[in-house]
Amino acid sequence: MSRTGSLIREVDQWSAHNYHPLPVVIERGEGCWVWDVDGNKYLDMLSAYSAVNQGHRHPRIVSALMEQAERLTLTSRAFHNDQMGAFLHQLCELVGYPKALPMNTGAEAVETAIKAVRKWGYLVKGVAPEAAEIIVCDNNFHGRTTTIVGFSSEEQYRSGFGPFTPGFKLIPYGDIDALAATITKNTVGFLVEPLQGEGGVVVPRVGYLREAASLCREADVKFMADEIQTGLGRTGRMLACDWEDVRPDVVMLGKALGGGVYPVSAALADEEVMNVFTPGDHGSTFGGNPLGAAVGRASLDVIVEEKLAERAEELGSWFMGELTAIGSPHVAEVRGRGLMIGVVIAEPSGTARPFCEALMERGILAKETHEQVVRFAPPLVITREILEEALESIREVLLSDAR
Repeated sequence: MSRTGSLIREVDQWSAHNYHPLPVVIERGEGCWVWDVDGNKYLDMLSAYSAVNQGHRHPRIVSALMEQAERLTLTSRAFHNDQMGAFLHQLCELVGYPKALPMNTGAEAVETAIKAVRKWGYLVKGVAPEAAEIIVCDNNFHGRTTTIVGFSSEEQYRSGFGPFTPGFKLIPYGDIDALAATITKNTVGFLVEPLQGEGGVVVPRVGYLREAASLCREADVKFMADEIQTGLGRTGRMLACDWEDVRPDVVMLGKALGGGVYPVSAALADEEVMNVFTPGDHGSTFGGNPLGAAVGRASLDVIVEEKLAERAEELGSWFMGELTAIGSPHVAEVRGRGLMIGVVIAEPSGTARPFCEALMERGILAKETHEQVVRFAPPLVITREILEEALESIREVLLSDAR
């Protein structure tokens, strides 16, 4: 019996069955490579949903983690620590905001942004009590809390978890006319992913983000960009919104902010929004802890100094072209931006899962999303040479019938 089979059975026995992972058990990683418990080597083409943009166990990030762990790991926000201020200073200057509120997970960052914008709506915009509305998009994915799944359009995310928080309105993604028609005097925010990752790597038409931000500005509505997956270099820019020179009123970051070694997230905004918080309004025992802050600082250093956004743009453009050139009869579309790429499997050819399983057998770990899409999102430290080698196996799989 292989160790893989034994370990998977152990998980099946003791874990809630809330995931459907590929049947591989990873025990070690380095750069863009991982190894399973049976000694097999794989190319990681998922990057833990963009949390490993800097590659597995980047030496600089691991060193920061270990050095800080030797000194101080947690104080809670009852006391100051010597890392949080420097981390937020660095983050705010890099992304271009005067204030940030540190949290741990992406969902926490989204919840923070929702609370901030709602309170801004009441205190600053003058919306009547309990009447604030936030507009969201079909096919969205902003996390798994009960508030967030309550405004999902995915029935499975909602089923059995109600009743849900009111105050959200769903509109079609990419539809500027729908946004204009839905804004009212009670609208305080428009929460949107500049590129929908979990929704199937859906890229809006050029100009949509710019037009949406303009509409929000005219209506005194906060444009809220969830850049948890798309931010920090993934799409070929520091923020995906940078592709259209859009500066959101509120930005949510996470995943790669922790460098693949520790959960770190943050919501960033101008003072008009952030100053609505007073002591006791919002918080987190672990948010802004010294260990996470030290990791965040090193993670940002790596992204900037190794020019990972520039690498993502260059390699992503070339890789998308190569995937399209395969000309597979099983592929309906190749779409994406930077190194966030979705290969849409034509429905007559089945779902994306068998193609991901066939890739795994050839040493490439990718994962299906929304049934029909194979997502390719390798660590941004990957090289063209590695991708060229991987293309041989990808071409073989996409040209075969994986059903």
